[in-house]
Amino acid sequence: MLDAAFELQKAVFGALAADVALTGALGGAKLYDLAPARTAYPYVMFGPASAHDWSTDTEEGSEHFFTVNVWSNGKGRREALQLMDRIDTVLKGSSLPVAGHQLVNLRREGSEIRFDEDLIAYHGLMRFRAVIEPV
Repeated sequence: MLDAAFELQKAVFGALAADVALTGALGGAKLYDLAPARTAYPYVMFGPASAHDWSTDTEEGSEHFFTVNVWSNGKGRREALQLMDRIDTVLKGSSLPVAGHQLVNLRREGSEIRFDEDLIAYHGLMRFRAVIEPV
């Protein structure tokens, strides 16, 4: 199940990195598992993730929840919201190739945006749910 979680993260990052509109808006492929110190805004970072057994009596499977974080210091929320919209479009329209697994479904469960006073930046959070079966 943990292998599926890692392969899902790789597939998500691969799809986002391949999207020219997203990488253009970020000023490069600024997609991180953990962003380096003093990374220039805007950027995208993989957030908390969890995996749960989703097996039935006849088939194995796993359910995954993960968060994609968007960081922006643009004037107002517009830049962060546009990046979030692009990420949603890329992941919604993609049949992610999860190595060794079959992605049954992927959907955004919710999103929020807030201003971080300490960092003087907007922080967008997007929560996703995926169901995966082994091949």
